[in-house]
Amino acid sequence: MDIAARIVILDVTDDSSFGRIPLCVDPGFDHRSCDYWEDPDRGSRAARLDWLQPTPPSTTGADQAPRQAPANPFLADLHERAGGPNVNPFLNADETLGDNPFAPRRPIRTAVPDTSPRKLRLLARGLGVVGSYAKVLMVDDEAVAYCQFGPLTAYPRAQRTRDLYPALPAAPLPAVITCISTTSAGRGQGLARHLIEVVCADLSGRGFAAVETYPQVGVRADATSAATPAFWEELGFVVAAADARFPVMRRELA
Repeated sequence: MDIAARIVILDVTDDSSFGRIPLCVDPGFDHRSCDYWEDPDRGSRAARLDWLQPTPPSTTGADQAPRQAPANPFLADLHERAGGPNVNPFLNADETLGDNPFAPRRPIRTAVPDTSPRKLRLLARGLGVVGSYAKVLMVDDEAVAYCQFGPLTAYPRAQRTRDLYPALPAAPLPAVITCISTTSAGRGQGLARHLIEVVCADLSGRGFAAVETYPQVGVRADATSAATPAFWEELGFVVAAADARFPVMRRELA
């Protein structure tokens, strides 16, 4: 069977899909506990097993009564004068407010529980607004590739790296791909390239005009989260800012 027919790509949106993120080839790193790109000052790629444990719910103030707002003497009779909460004074008593087809609809926000692993909560910040920030590529139900991406606002270290090159276009701001990784068993089959193409199509559909990534040159292949410049060039990226250590690779999106 053609390998393309055996591929399934999951968006990381909940505990189940988060649990499918594959381990890094280098055991010193772990996608599931990495905040290198999210924290520009103290972020780390290190494997931190305690990050994989659910966060216990906070019990601070659980037995305390909710604080009451101080009374405002100028609003004392507002509730009575308005006819109760959420009352529209332009409607008759027996009328209800129908749906307004001309009013903008707010997206339904989805979120992971506050007790979810810390990395999952970082990846879930865009849910309900722009979508997931990570994808896992599965072959025959085995996770073999991982990609993390999203807007610059989600990754302060990427913004800091980009700020080093004032010649880069300031508008429209690109999306960024911070991480691309393949397991040892999945290498040599073009799976990482396939996953990047899916991510680029997704970002284009979200309205981004370009995507950038920031590989680190001169380190071990498994020590850079963003592959190599040569990898990105094969996918249509060009060197937007040359640098001996942190070149900026950019691809315009259709």
